[in-house]
Amino acid sequence: MRSRYTAFVRDLRPYLLASWHPSTRPAALEPPEPGLKWLGLSVKGSAMQDADHGTVEFVARSKLGGRAHRLHEVSRFVREGGEWFYVDGDLKAAT
Repeated sequence: MRSRYTAFVRDLRPYLLASWHPSTRPAALEPPEPGLKWLGLSVKGSAMQDADHGTVEFVARSKLGGRAHRLHEVSRFVREGGEWFYVDGDLKAAT
């Protein structure tokens, strides 16, 4: 999760696509909006469903156009061939 957050901060779209599971991977990612600033990542928890499936709950904070934003998600990951891939996630309501 931390490596994917760093890739968003640095706009490393090739890494984001490579670490996204092929079953849910988009064909391309749009560039970030001009002026987007990532402010931090807080990992709230993680859980293993079995040896090759896990979830990570996180909050990523950003700022755009003077407005603060929070992305609170529970992401699903799967391990294949020894590598972890992002599958998808469920957004959590702001609290």
